[in-house]
Amino acid sequence: MLVEARLEIDRAAAEAWSDALAAHGDERWSVYEDVDAQAARVSGYFADESAARAAWDALARSLPRALRVAASRPALRPVADEDWRESYKAHFKAWRHGRLHWVPEWERQTHRLPRGHVAVFLDPGMAFGTGNHETTRLCVKQLVAFAEKLPPHRRRSVAVIDAGCGSGILAISAAKLGFSTVFAFDNDAEAVAIARTNARRNGVGSIMRTATSDLATALKRRRADLVLANIQSNVLLSCAEDLIRAVKPGGRLMLSGILTSESASVAEGFRAKGAAGKIRVETMGEWAGVTWFAPR
Repeated sequence: MLVEARLEIDRAAAEAWSDALAAHGDERWSVYEDVDAQAARVSGYFADESAARAAWDALARSLPRALRVAASRPALRPVADEDWRESYKAHFKAWRHGRLHWVPEWERQTHRLPRGHVAVFLDPGMAFGTGNHETTRLCVKQLVAFAEKLPPHRRRSVAVIDAGCGSGILAISAAKLGFSTVFAFDNDAEAVAIARTNARRNGVGSIMRTATSDLATALKRRRADLVLANIQSNVLLSCAEDLIRAVKPGGRLMLSGILTSESASVAEGFRAKGAAGKIRVETMGEWAGVTWFAPR
């Protein structure tokens, strides 16, 4: 039985709450407005009450002072799995980039795939990663661009790491694109279980290795040609040296989960930790991706 954390808010503050949630980066939280009732609320769905309280405490610490002072603790209520399933289905729509498509599992039989295109079928459940968020799309663009620079036979010898894998969308996409050495990890055991299930559904369960781990432990003694890290910027900066060491000479490190306003400080932070060479910043809406091209 899932738990909804619900906080009624002043509708006039809905935009400020939306900005705060975007900055916080936890996709489990959303702002809902009821125009007819002139009401608004912040809601999040979690595995249990303990997870809901922990998520609220983390969100509350990141709120601007005006919102934090005005906010009470959210009410918690149990939600049947069926109700949650229908709720998140409404927010996950099929999309594509180039010849790669990301499709809800429940549309497997109805989605039309052009000749030569590849589909990743996902049921994200409680895990982050449908591709609908700009942070994921920024990573996807880099992944596809990286794959397109290599002939299919070369991809089989390329290693990819997905740090903070969520639903497994990036790691599974890498496997579908022909990379045969893919390692995905997350510090959330439930997310890793969902990623494994999604990998099996896509026929890449034997290719995609997974682990439940923190970033420093997972990257110890591991190196890859492409490292994808869609994580909050403060975590990226605190683990910069681990991420830099994980990239092979001539490889790429793609960082996402970064607000546009933070992109320059993230790029400079990585330079200061040893990311010599070219760094490129790409923006999508209020979000940014920072890519480091490791020298050979």
